Amino acid sequence: MIAYSVYIVDDDDAVREAIMTAFQTTYRLKAFPNAAPAIEAIRSDPPDLVLLDIGLPGMNGLEALRAIKGLNPELLVIMITGDEDISSVISAMKAGAHDYVVKPLHTETLEVSIRNALETIRLRKEVQLLQEQCLMENLPCFIGESSAMREMMDFVEAIAKSPDTPVLVIGETGTGKELIASTIHYRSPNFKGPLVTVNCAAIPTELVESELFGYEKGAFTGASLSGKKGLVEEGAGGTLFLDEVGDLSMGAQAKLLRFLEEGEFFRLGGTKPLRVSTRVVSATNKDLMSLIERGTFREDLYYRLSAIKVEVPSLNDHREDILPIASHFLLQFSRKFGKPFTGISPDAAEALKSHAWKGNVRELKNTVERAVLTGKGPTLTLSDIGTIHPDKGTARGGFSFPHLSPAGIDLYSVQESLERHFIEEALKMTGGNESKAASLLRMNHHTFRYRKKKLLGR
Repeated sequence: MIAYSVYIVDDDDAVREAIMTAFQTTYRLKAFPNAAPAIEAIRSDPPDLVLLDIGLPGMNGLEALRAIKGLNPELLVIMITGDEDISSVISAMKAGAHDYVVKPLHTETLEVSIRNALETIRLRKEVQLLQEQCLMENLPCFIGESSAMREMMDFVEAIAKSPDTPVLVIGETGTGKELIASTIHYRSPNFKGPLVTVNCAAIPTELVESELFGYEKGAFTGASLSGKKGLVEEGAGGTLFLDEVGDLSMGAQAKLLRFLEEGEFFRLGGTKPLRVSTRVVSATNKDLMSLIERGTFREDLYYRLSAIKVEVPSLNDHREDILPIASHFLLQFSRKFGKPFTGISPDAAEALKSHAWKGNVRELKNTVERAVLTGKGPTLTLSDIGTIHPDKGTARGGFSFPHLSPAGIDLYSVQESLERHFIEEALKMTGGNESKAASLLRMNHHTFRYRKKKLLGR
C-alpha cells in the first residue's frame, strides 16, 4: 500500500514527467504546471509533501510557499531550484521550506531528500499518536461545540507547543482548570515527562518551600537524613501544575520567581544551586491583581507566571454545552455503576439548561453522578436530579433571581438583561472603576471583566 502522497509543482514538462516516472510506484503523485491549481488542491486534499519549483510563472515559488504555509504550517515543502538561484533558496528556507534540490535533478539525490522529509513526517505522526494515547489514558476530552470552548481549546493547542513558557489559567471553581493544565502538558514536547500537580492551598504555609524545592539533610528538626527532592525537581523534564497559586507564601513566591527567571533554585538548607527544566503552569480562581494591591502577591511573579493567560469561561457563559456535557457524564456513570441510562427526559433537560451552575462543570458532574447512582433509568428524569429546578438559586456572578415559570419565558434572556443592568449601575456608581464595581457586585474581577465584555461589548 502506498502510504504517502506527493504533489509536484513545476512548469517544466520534462521535470514533472521525470519525477512521475521515477516515483510512480513508490508514492501517490499529482503534478501541476503552476501554483494556483496546486494550492487549491492542497486546500481540499493536502498531501504529505510538496516538491515546489522556485521559478514558476505567475505566482512564483516563494509566493506559493508562503501561501502553502498559510494554509498548512506543518506541510513539508522541498524547493526545486536552478544553479544560480541560491539567494532565493535562502529566502525559501527562512520562509519554512524543509529542504531544496538543484536542477538538473538527479533521481538519487531527490530520493534521499524525499525520504528524509517523509521520515520527519513519520516521526511527527508517531509523536502525535503517542500524545493522543496519553490524552486518552490520562484525561477526558473537553465536551462542547460552543464558540467559546472551540476558541479556548484552539488557543490551548497552540500554546501547548512550547516546552517552557509559563501559563496562568484563570477561571471560577469547577470550570476545569486542572484539565486545561493536563491538556497543555500532554500536547507539549514534554508529554513523556511527569505531570506534577500541587494544590498550594492544601499545603501548610510552613511546609510550602520544602515541598516545592526540597531540603538537604539536617535542614530542620525532623528532616530526613537523606534530604528530599522537591516537587520542582520531581517535575524535571515535564510540567509542574501549581493550583491555587494565589495561596503561596511570600517566601515561596520569591523562590518560585527566581526559578522562573534563572532556571535554578536552592533546596532548603542547601548552598549549591540546582538547575532543572520544568514548565510551570499555574491556576487560580482569585483576582491576583487585588492580592497585589493588598501586598500578599508579588507583582513581578504575576507577570512572569502570566506570560500566557488562559481564561476558562464559566459554564453559564457557554450554556449550549450543558446538555452535551451532561450526556457525556450520563454515559460515563452509567458504565461505572452498571446502570441502563440512555438519555435525558425533556423536563430534566430543561431544568439542567436553566439551572444557574455556580459550581460549573464540577457541580454538573456531581449532579449527574448522584442522579445515575440513585435513579433506575433508562431515562434521566426530573425526579432523578432532585433539587435542580429551572433558575432556582443563585445565578452566575452572584446575582439572585426569583423562581420563574419557564412557560413562555426565556429565562436566560431575563438573567442576561438583569445582569447587564446591574453591571451598568455598578460601573456608574464607581465612576467606571472595574475593580470596585466587581467588588460591589461580589464578583471575581476576571469574571466581571469577561461578563462586561460579553454583555456590554466593551
